[in-house]
Amino acid sequence: MPRVLLLATTTGYQTRMFEEAARRMGVELVYGTDRCKRLDDPWQDGAVPVRFHDCDASVAAIERATAGRPLDGVIAVGDRPAVLAAHVNRHLGLPGHPPDAAVIARNKRRMRACLHVAGLPAPDAWPLALTDDAASLAADLPYPVVVKPTTLSASRGVIRADDEASCVAAVARVRRLLASPDVRAAREDEAGVLQVERYIEGAEYAVEGVMEQGRLRVLALFDKPDPLVGPFFEETIYVTPSRVEASTRLAIVEAVDAAIRAIGLHHGPVHAECRVAADGVYVLEVAARPIGGLCARALGFEPAAAAAGAPGNRQGLEDLLLRHALGEPMAGWTREAAASGVMMIPIPRAGVFTRIRGVDAARAVGGVEDVVVTAKPGQTLVPLPEGASYLGFIFARDACPATVEDALREAHGRLQVGMAPSLRVVG
Repeated sequence: MPRVLLLATTTGYQTRMFEEAARRMGVELVYGTDRCKRLDDPWQDGAVPVRFHDCDASVAAIERATAGRPLDGVIAVGDRPAVLAAHVNRHLGLPGHPPDAAVIARNKRRMRACLHVAGLPAPDAWPLALTDDAASLAADLPYPVVVKPTTLSASRGVIRADDEASCVAAVARVRRLLASPDVRAAREDEAGVLQVERYIEGAEYAVEGVMEQGRLRVLALFDKPDPLVGPFFEETIYVTPSRVEASTRLAIVEAVDAAIRAIGLHHGPVHAECRVAADGVYVLEVAARPIGGLCARALGFEPAAAAAGAPGNRQGLEDLLLRHALGEPMAGWTREAAASGVMMIPIPRAGVFTRIRGVDAARAVGGVEDVVVTAKPGQTLVPLPEGASYLGFIFARDACPATVEDALREAHGRLQVGMAPSLRVVG
């Protein structure tokens, strides 16, 4: 039985999806998670305890735990696990992304600098250390701009500013976020560094793909039909295939491919975000890992030689990534013929989640495949820019992208979310 190491946080949404795919394929998963190493297998999953901020010690722990039973592949879920995966692959002699490239991919400051050196379109950017004076920088910026942490993901801490006052306020807000206990506990290398970037006007798209020994194979191109103009940048709907004209699709893929090469990613999953502006395609993010959360459920694939839609042929992204980790070429697979999409259910306001009504009515919308509520009653929820989660996910599949988008919006409109105020304890 082939063995694949799955590196993920203990709370990652995708872990169970990989479990199901591995079971279907007859693959043994070995877990590497940031669980407490002092407890004896608290999650009953046999996971190797790792620390994503200490790759050397984590590689040694993985080597000890797998001694005598070699690994055949490595998969990472999340940006920090992706860096560790690169180190593990290099140590074991398995194909993967170079560690230096994986580090660049999850650091906005280093990525922008890398794209600039390569002569690729990238927004002008100004780093801002914890002790730098925000007011001095704000006085000379070409507005609008975007203030963001250099290492957080999923639009967390990203704020648009249209003038000096809003820029100074945004910097202060992001600095408070970076000083919060959960961010500080992650021990990021640049926990106190911000980046201010020129705002890029344009529609946003996402590319899901894999690198095969230096060659990009695109698995899906997503439209993001909701305008992402700020002041915060909460992503909601992804729909594929894209409805833009062929020339724009080609330009997006070429821009992402060029950015990947500039960064140095070589073999493994990639997920990219970009904006199409009047003067070209700006690649905003390239991650050395697959799409996050449960969003991968919106993707289905079929054998390239099989009849479209043939029963039993459809496989999920996790199946493909396991095949890729085990060395199977991706040329034998293509995205399913149907259009598909996902809506990340936004948090309406900060507070305590009490209940959600209308789930059955939302599931009854034509084209909707499922509504998954991941928030738990009694859970305190925080929206962006400070928050790092969603209420849940809506999935739809139909003949054309426009119908999928309509189904997602109608299903969301049938949901009624209950939130209670959070009570601050004063001692």
